[in-house]
Amino acid sequence: MQNNPEQPDTTYTVITPDAPIAVNTHGGRAKCLQRLIRLDMPVPTTAAVSFDGVHGIAQGRLPDTEALLSGFGDMPVVSVRPSSEDPDWGGPGAILNIGMNNARHKALSDELGEEAANRLYMRFVQSYAVHVARLDPDAFEQDEDGSAETLKRVLETYEFECEEEFPQDPAHQLQEVLRSMARAWEGTSARLLRQSKGAPADAGLGLVVQEMIFGLGSGECGSGVIRFINPHTGHRQIEGRYKRQSQGRDALDGGAVFLQKDARGTSMEELCPDCYDTLTSYGTSLREKLREEMEVEFVVDNAQLRILDAIRVQRTSRASVRVAVDLANDKIIAREEALLRIEPRALTELLHRQVNPAAPRDVLLKGIAASPGAATGKIVFSATAAQASQARDEACILVRRETAPEDIRGMHAASAVLTERGGMSSHAAVIARGLGLPCIVGASDLKLKRKDKRLILPDGRELGEGDLITVDGSSGEVLDGAAALLEPTLEDGFRTLLTWAEEVSDIKVRANADTPMDADIARRFRARGIGLCRTEHMFFEHDRLTLMREMIFANTPDDRAAALDRLLPMQRADFKKLFEIMKGESVCIRLFDPPLHEFLPHTREGMRELAGALDLPLSDVERRVKALSEFNPMLGMRGVRLGITVPEIYDMQARAIFEAAAEVAAEGGSVVPEVMIPLVSAMREVEIVKARIDMVAGQVRAASGVDFDFRLGVMVETPRAALRAEEIAPHVSFLSFGTNDLTQMTYGLSRDDAGRFMSEYVRQEVYAEDPFHTLDTDGVGELLTIGAERARRAQGDVTLSICGEHGGNPESIAFCRQAGFDYVSCSPFRVPVAWLAGAHLAIKDL
Repeated sequence: MQNNPEQPDTTYTVITPDAPIAVNTHGGRAKCLQRLIRLDMPVPTTAAVSFDGVHGIAQGRLPDTEALLSGFGDMPVVSVRPSSEDPDWGGPGAILNIGMNNARHKALSDELGEEAANRLYMRFVQSYAVHVARLDPDAFEQDEDGSAETLKRVLETYEFECEEEFPQDPAHQLQEVLRSMARAWEGTSARLLRQSKGAPADAGLGLVVQEMIFGLGSGECGSGVIRFINPHTGHRQIEGRYKRQSQGRDALDGGAVFLQKDARGTSMEELCPDCYDTLTSYGTSLREKLREEMEVEFVVDNAQLRILDAIRVQRTSRASVRVAVDLANDKIIAREEALLRIEPRALTELLHRQVNPAAPRDVLLKGIAASPGAATGKIVFSATAAQASQARDEACILVRRETAPEDIRGMHAASAVLTERGGMSSHAAVIARGLGLPCIVGASDLKLKRKDKRLILPDGRELGEGDLITVDGSSGEVLDGAAALLEPTLEDGFRTLLTWAEEVSDIKVRANADTPMDADIARRFRARGIGLCRTEHMFFEHDRLTLMREMIFANTPDDRAAALDRLLPMQRADFKKLFEIMKGESVCIRLFDPPLHEFLPHTREGMRELAGALDLPLSDVERRVKALSEFNPMLGMRGVRLGITVPEIYDMQARAIFEAAAEVAAEGGSVVPEVMIPLVSAMREVEIVKARIDMVAGQVRAASGVDFDFRLGVMVETPRAALRAEEIAPHVSFLSFGTNDLTQMTYGLSRDDAGRFMSEYVRQEVYAEDPFHTLDTDGVGELLTIGAERARRAQGDVTLSICGEHGGNPESIAFCRQAGFDYVSCSPFRVPVAWLAGAHLAIKDL
């Protein structure tokens, strides 16, 4: 249905400096072209069709295309390009040379030469046939030789397929192109595709109709693309291509010459120096006026430069950081804007190796992307094999059904981890994120045959120990062989951005760090201390594991204390090193948490080895292992319950902490260690443990002659601890909410097993997101809020934090900040993400 001819057609607007063009009504391309016109750049005549206009076209309300074309002169030839609100949302491809027909072809043959006119006409017929008439593309694949015979063959093919001649009316041609592009945008496939890129379901599309500048002729003619930064690094340099006798973005398809003078061949700078100088001056102007690095599409028409379009340079996260920092340092944008231009999660790409997105992928299977980054290595099936591989200086991928604490040494030795079971908060996922290891969990399509050392893949293929694979922990894909990897690069721009983020953020960030290596990484990423040191991870080194097992098999408190006394100097050295690395920043040390059975072997072979090491009968070892086994160990004898029933463990750890603090203080250092009691659910538990810790502190002060201080707190991991926070808070200096276990206990879900069905729950909208990945601010969040409010009511200066893996998620940080928490603590490699997320929130509240 046509518009009423008596009323002006408001579907489109000619772009002028003062035309009512906006990004949210006409799209980014239309608005950018208006800005180019305002900068007096030579932009061809252009009209913009609004979002509402395009939607109307899709519904059958067609514009007056004859009136639209009248603004382009006699015998107009135009192009149509998409103009979405965000260029990342995509859109239908551009169509060039609309208006070409037999009459225009004859006129251009006289003006430009027959070959050029043939190529222009043939290009339009091919595009129209495929994208408007929806004909088979294979039928229109012809050599672009510019011959009359090829053009004739293309026109005859169109007539045969459509049973009618190629349309000759330019207004009809334009009308059909607009209708085709509008309907393509509103189709189901296109909508789902752009929604996957973050677009709202009702996102609008504008269309830009622009006069064609051919780039073909007898003088110096051609087309090209120029940008002024390297899109991979962000460093300023001129890049692009220029192709003589071409149009559109043909220069990117081959046969182009260089832009700058280059010893390797001809350059635009030599062929058309005035156009080149003008282009480079435009680069500076665009950077200063549009406050962005732009890629410019241009045409040279008989040595005259015309600017067709300018878009933001598509770039890597590394380049985005460099560009934002450089723009801020050059006073073009404010520091706050530079911070807001970088999405927090984009920093992950800078911190880890990534699979080259341009490289081919042979995907073997897919699981849950639990820890970002990518690594290539040979398959191994045990921690022992991983350590042996490391000793040979061979990269390996540790593959397990699921990992346990005894696998930690193997995880340290491996380049990546792959597990058949598990979710975002499973043991493998949490430890891998802390180590910065790529990790995929919950690869349930995988069949693991440990005895045969074989993997059965979903397509029936088999892999064995020693076969090479690549784990992409960012996408959750396991790839065959050695994929092409991109190395991480932490340049000055990244460090500058991180410094600015820390200065702006009003919620502090600490790191979960269990080893000196973790602490070093945390310091490099500007963590303000350690928010969670899981001491049990220090016991899995071979010499310490033997002592732990001796303690477990001891029959009396004195025997247990004797074994622990041999562990004491090792723990003391661990803590002292952490204090020294953190240089006066807070170090929060969680006392021993896991059940003792995790330190014992579970196979008969392992039990036999242990019996030999402890000089005990195998039957005694088997009885002890069975006695320590629990139906649900995560809800059994662990945490503070173990500390109360086997107090010698906490006594040893407290002594190691205080002796390390006293040594650092005696050497002129400054440290106030924080001692955290895990899995508390009752005030009396805190009273009992606190009394013993205070006693040990007094003993160390007396023996060392050093008057050190410390802070005692609890890890709130049970719903009851959150509900009874008002009773607990007066006895402690801080409450640190362990959201991994708190989520597990609130939902009644095993964080190791939930991955088996969680994707289906999210798909069916039972849960909006995996609660182990994104903090449940409604259920678990209400417990956090209740606990915080009641704790502060009882003790106003109590420090509140979260130290679960949620601490590195921007959404969780927003909740914690709103709830008045003092800091979040997360894996070392997530610290930069947390700083930037906190900075974003603070800036948006200004």
